[in-house]
Amino acid sequence: MDAVSVGIRFDGSEASRKTVVLAHGAGAPMDSPFLERITTGLAGRGLRVARFEFPYMQRRRRSEPGRLPDPPPVLEGRWREVLAALGDPSRCVIGGKSLGGRIASLVADAAGVAGLVCLGYPFHPPGKPERPRTAHLAALRTPALIVQGARDPFGTREEAATYALSPSIRLHFLEDGDHSFAPRARSGRTLDGNLAEAIDVVARFVHEL
Repeated sequence: MDAVSVGIRFDGSEASRKTVVLAHGAGAPMDSPFLERITTGLAGRGLRVARFEFPYMQRRRRSEPGRLPDPPPVLEGRWREVLAALGDPSRCVIGGKSLGGRIASLVADAAGVAGLVCLGYPFHPPGKPERPRTAHLAALRTPALIVQGARDPFGTREEAATYALSPSIRLHFLEDGDHSFAPRARSGRTLDGNLAEAIDVVARFVHEL
C-alpha cells in the first residue's frame, strides 16, 4: 500500500531528516484541534509530519457501522501498513494522542523506528489505576518521550512515578494539564502555553535523535 491508499496526510518540509508520524486518540480524528495545533507547531520547527486514521475512524467519517475503536491487532496492523507505505522506518518517529501513542508504543521496537512520542499516554483507564497499561513499557528499547498533563486522569505525575519504565523513556509533565493538556484557570497557566511547551519539547527530542 502507498501513502495515498493508506490515507496519510503530510505537513511540513520534505527535507526534514525525520518524519513524525502521528495517530489520533480514541474519540477524535487526525484533524482534531489538538493534532492540528501539534502538527502546525512541529512543521513550523522544520519537521515533516504525517497523520493517518485507524479503520474505525475512517468508518466514522463515512457514517458506517462499527464506529468503536478496532481491536488492538487491527490498530497495530494499521501502524505497520503506514510504516510500510512511508518506507525507511529508521527515519520515522511514531506516536500520537492517547490511544494512537499507546498503540505506537506496542509496535515501535519491532518496527525499528527512530523514536516514539506519546502525547497524553493512557497509563490506565480513568478511575481505574488497578488496570495499568504499562507492562510493555518496562522493556521498551526505542528512545521515547511521553508528554503528560500533570493531573491527567489517565495517569498523573504521582502515579507515573510508581511505574517501572524503561530507561529509554523520558517523561515531561505539563503543569496542571489534563489529558488534553488544558490547565485550570486558577493555575495561572493556559492551554496555548501548555501546547507550545509540548511542541517545543517534542521538536527538541526529535531533532536530537
